[in-house]
Amino acid sequence: MPLPAWFRSITFGAALFCAVWAGVASAAAQGVVRATYGDWQLRCEAASGAREQCALVQNVVTEDKGNLGLVVIVVKTADGSGLLLRVVAPLNILLPNGLGLRIDRTEIGRAGFVRCLSSGCVAEVVMDAQLLAQFRSGRTATFVVWPTPDEGVGIPVALAGFPAGVAALP
Repeated sequence: MPLPAWFRSITFGAALFCAVWAGVASAAAQGVVRATYGDWQLRCEAASGAREQCALVQNVVTEDKGNLGLVVIVVKTADGSGLLLRVVAPLNILLPNGLGLRIDRTEIGRAGFVRCLSSGCVAEVVMDAQLLAQFRSGRTATFVVWPTPDEGVGIPVALAGFPAGVAALP
């Protein structure tokens, strides 16, 4: 069975670009908020000697399911031709199940985790045109993590302001 387009592997250049965001939870906390678009923040940070890098960021925490939290980040790929969706999920989840995604009532699929950091485990995908359109037109993206093999927990992320935020990414 072919994988959905949003499962495609990121290019080496995109992976290299995203390595800068490896400490994403701390980077999101330290980056300067340039603007707010609905539920999203445009955060920018300049590493010493490097050009400024910006990301569209949203932090969410569930109150009813053990305070599970996510950091959702959208950045431009290294060549500037596309967007990379990176989600940092909490530790102590089952990694083989991957990260599920539903936008409004449409099941999108699952993405595998690519690495775990001290701040959480990271799933990332290049946003193809279809996924980007679904994020732009949707109201809620629900990311699903599995604390146990049988229990998936959906963590809703509001998409209000997403189109304007993506358009503002430098």
